[in-house]
Amino acid sequence: MGRPVDQDSDVERLLYELCVGLGFCLPPDDIRRLRESPPADVDSFTDAVFEAEGMGDMSHTDLRRQVRDVVDRHMSRWTATAVQATGEESDERRTSS
Repeated sequence: MGRPVDQDSDVERLLYELCVGLGFCLPPDDIRRLRESPPADVDSFTDAVFEAEGMGDMSHTDLRRQVRDVVDRHMSRWTATAVQATGEESDERRTSS
């Protein structure tokens, strides 16, 4: 069986990468909020990062693309791992029946 996604830790890694790589170092309350209840899709998560940084006007298109690329890379892992875990569980059920 596959290892479950530790989404809390990956959100922290994502936010750490945004801080170190792009200078988006969010306040602890915003980090906690995003870790506990991350937005469901890449664009919403990207928007939440910009809002937390006080840059909600979305006029920073190149910077937004860079942030979105980091968010997309991390969220793609969540989806791939969840699909893999679901597929493995289905295979196990078929085998044990």
